[in-house]
Amino acid sequence: MAELQYTPKDFKSDQEIRWCQGCGDYGIITSVQKAMVELGYPKESWAIISGIGCSSRFPYYMNTFGFHTIHGRASAIASGVKNANRKLNVLQVSGDGDALAIGGNHFIHLIRRNVDVTLLLFNNEIYGLTKGQYSPTTKLGTKTKTSPYGTIEHPFNPGELTIGSQGKFFARSIDTNIALTAELMVAGVKHKGTSVIEILQNCVIFADGAHAAITDKDLKDDRQLVLQQGKPMLFGKNKDKGLVLDKIGQLKIVELNKDGITEKDILVHDAHTANPFMHWMLANMKAPQFPVALGVIRDVEAQTYDEALEEQIIEVKTKSPIKCMNDLLNSGDIWEVK
Repeated sequence: MAELQYTPKDFKSDQEIRWCQGCGDYGIITSVQKAMVELGYPKESWAIISGIGCSSRFPYYMNTFGFHTIHGRASAIASGVKNANRKLNVLQVSGDGDALAIGGNHFIHLIRRNVDVTLLLFNNEIYGLTKGQYSPTTKLGTKTKTSPYGTIEHPFNPGELTIGSQGKFFARSIDTNIALTAELMVAGVKHKGTSVIEILQNCVIFADGAHAAITDKDLKDDRQLVLQQGKPMLFGKNKDKGLVLDKIGQLKIVELNKDGITEKDILVHDAHTANPFMHWMLANMKAPQFPVALGVIRDVEAQTYDEALEEQIIEVKTKSPIKCMNDLLNSGDIWEVK
């Protein structure tokens, strides 16, 4: 596709944005528009598909093609849109409830099939639009309107679920980090296949502070590990902490210049290795025991569903004796009616 000169304003619709003041969605839509400008693809090449939820209002606020679908079905419809017109850049926008509860089956099969769709998963750990019920990612013990004594359900980890579904691309960002979210979207769109980008998003009304353990100003340096391909996994205000593997192959935090540890001992990030073991461990790190991994965690090449479908169509056409409508009408069992 030819790169065009756009500004973020070119991707803003004339609709009034109706998210709560302070909602993390504002930061995310800014990141998306920033990424679209950087990518430079024609506006007409974008199709934004959403399900139901606060995040799913997204298509109304974007000056692109879009489809606000039904609850939990965004992955299925995004798959259909991509395979109906494989020239489109299909962006799916879903919340943690829309994608992982009613839409959970579609979510895992979108990933398994490796359809070339970029999925932005807004994870605020709550149902916001329906006023504060716990979701599949709500932390164990959290009190909500549907768990007044604390939820007893163990939450999904979107990264673990993606990798377990044979996912080839998984990344994670935070709504307040506009530059990182835009960078990950660019990487996700350029990746051929299903790209899942989890964005830790704050719902100021029903789950304010759900991600405070890693976003708090006094904690974030020690609670966030921003991964970079080919670079040591260092974090901390002075980048003096890092990750190594212990004797039994488990991740361990160490400090530089302590006990003889140097930067050469620190694990180097490789998002492109086919073996998902390290990616799985990184995706599963939780605060406060470990920093939460941000950035591109997994990015592996593989044939996409779209490519396989196109190859099959070409092969069938080549081998088929049916070359025109007349061939079709005179094939199979034929009866002459007198």
